[in-house]
Amino acid sequence: MDAVTFDYRESLDLATLKPVASQVMGAELTTALNDGWRLLALCGLPEQQGQSSPARQETEIHLLCVIAHDGTGKLAALLSEPLTAYPSFTPASPQAHYFEREIFEQWGVEPLGHPWLKPVRRIPDAPAASYPYYRVEGEQVHEVAVGPVHAGIIEPGHFRFQCYGEEVLHLEIALGYQHRGLEAQLLRSSVRLPLAECIAGDSTIAHATAHCVLWERLSGLMPGQRAQILRRIALELERLANHCGDLGAIAGDTGFLPTSSWNGRIRGDFLNITASLCGNRFGRTMLTYGGVRHDADSNLCHEMLERVRMAGRDVRGAVDIMLESPGVLDRLEHTGSLTARQAQDLGLVGVPARACGLAVDARVFSPLSDLPHQEAPCVEDSGDVLARSRVRSRELDASLHLVQEDLERLAGCPSEEIAAHTEPHLPPNRLAVAQVEGWRGEVCHLAATDNKGDLLLYKVIDPSFHNWPGLALALRGQQISDFPLCNKSFNLSYCGHDL
Repeated sequence: MDAVTFDYRESLDLATLKPVASQVMGAELTTALNDGWRLLALCGLPEQQGQSSPARQETEIHLLCVIAHDGTGKLAALLSEPLTAYPSFTPASPQAHYFEREIFEQWGVEPLGHPWLKPVRRIPDAPAASYPYYRVEGEQVHEVAVGPVHAGIIEPGHFRFQCYGEEVLHLEIALGYQHRGLEAQLLRSSVRLPLAECIAGDSTIAHATAHCVLWERLSGLMPGQRAQILRRIALELERLANHCGDLGAIAGDTGFLPTSSWNGRIRGDFLNITASLCGNRFGRTMLTYGGVRHDADSNLCHEMLERVRMAGRDVRGAVDIMLESPGVLDRLEHTGSLTARQAQDLGLVGVPARACGLAVDARVFSPLSDLPHQEAPCVEDSGDVLARSRVRSRELDASLHLVQEDLERLAGCPSEEIAAHTEPHLPPNRLAVAQVEGWRGEVCHLAATDNKGDLLLYKVIDPSFHNWPGLALALRGQQISDFPLCNKSFNLSYCGHDL
């Protein structure tokens, strides 16, 4: 095996990655995925300055592949030779499908034989009528176009349905309207943490944590126990607020108004608890390199603990009454179903993956600290909206338990420096990966430095990047009226995808 294996908590010396032919990379990726690994990242890595051939004016591009093996805590990296085109990995390894489209869009490196080589984020300049959306031909087939401008306050995305009557034969999702060039800004900015907090506002803590952990693994910083506890409290409060809001929204889409109304208010309770910790309901300014910016004394810990218990009691009652309603169950069951094989082929993460029976959870398999954590992911197996709802419901209980334990642990934890570091200097020629289980799923940040210690690559993979294709597949064979409910059961991010 040409891939170099390393522990997920460590950085890797780039010099140990010996470039291989793209065919070798593709074969090793296929073998690894069949052996239980999964694809974390596949991206372009530019040649370092001074190493390109003098005859070439443009920068040469390698492919960098990083895979993970849940359960062992191992990562493996593989680097290709410089290339401008290569045989697509997608036919043999479908998890590479979306990554290869992104590489072609960003670097112009073409995956020859890719079955669906379309833009990922770049909206074409040509009129929408000329864009090559997939079309189903037939006398009674009709097309429904939704967005990118939607009713209400919602981010832009375009959905193109091919329908036979009410049945959806195919859904194509076109994104990129929120593209802000964040990866390029993170690569060259001198102030990166505030940018990381803006990747997806409802996942501020998850992305900020991934960014800080990435820098700590590159530089060797190690947050203390108190800072680790505070980070995890903030991350789980973010999960509680969003799972609560999503379950309320699913209730609203079924017309079950009690839970819809209650959860809207209870979500605010969890956000307000976060604000009492750091002054911002979404967790802005909570984290810093090597620790956190905000602490909680024993009085605040006990106050937050009581508020978490009250909000937990309320949300548990609101969700239970929803999931015990025959009308709600009838609406959720068998709607928007995916199989475990489909989820695995697409590389789904987070709630959609666990609802299909895949035990994918970075909190369990790639924990950020040595603190006690839950022993197993919350998994369902039917793969439908009901399964996605039940996973969220079970994760509410797990997060409530963890936050309460951590607040009690924090109240008794010895006072220590929680750190307020400036951005640390990075060592040369290193590669590191940070995996953080956000409420949507695994947030992955990856960075590599050049021989001067400057950033050569910064890659952000929001869980929505993995899961948007899953939503499109979940709509096949469904009624078009099921789309709002399926969409909410995934609740994916536009800006987190578009970057």
